Amino acid sequence: MKNCKNSRKSGNNISYTSSSSDFIETTERVRYSEVDQMGVAHNVSYFEWFEIGRTEFCRKKLIPYGEIEKKGYYFVVAEAFCRYRRPLRYDEEFIIRTSLDEISNKKAVFSYQLLRKEDRSLIAEGYTVHVVTNSKGEVTPLPDEIFEKFTKN
Repeated sequence: MKNCKNSRKSGNNISYTSSSSDFIETTERVRYSEVDQMGVAHNVSYFEWFEIGRTEFCRKKLIPYGEIEKKGYYFVVAEAFCRYRRPLRYDEEFIIRTSLDEISNKKAVFSYQLLRKEDRSLIAEGYTVHVVTNSKGEVTPLPDEIFEKFTKN
């Protein structure tokens, strides 16, 4: 995951790399439907929590995901990774920490950390890579107005 901050524009290829301090936090609680028989959060739930973090990140950057879709653009998941450190259990509170590590006119990379709310210990960490498409599923450049909202501090 990237740790430096810069932006550049060369022709049609615009990119931005965020600093690790550009993150938002969202608090959640493990629901009964997200656990197995032993009360441990199921591995698929982590990717759903990543999505919650990403959605809240967009909302706090004043670009709700629904607004992006209304304009005819979609962030399609091209790659997803999660490293599980410790289990979460039913009814446990945790923090989803989300940052935008990189964005260009055709790609976005988000990173995530799940922290136990009680002591902020690391539960899991991961990232997702998204490709920008139009409503036909064709890779397409993100409009400048949306790109600029993502890159504002």
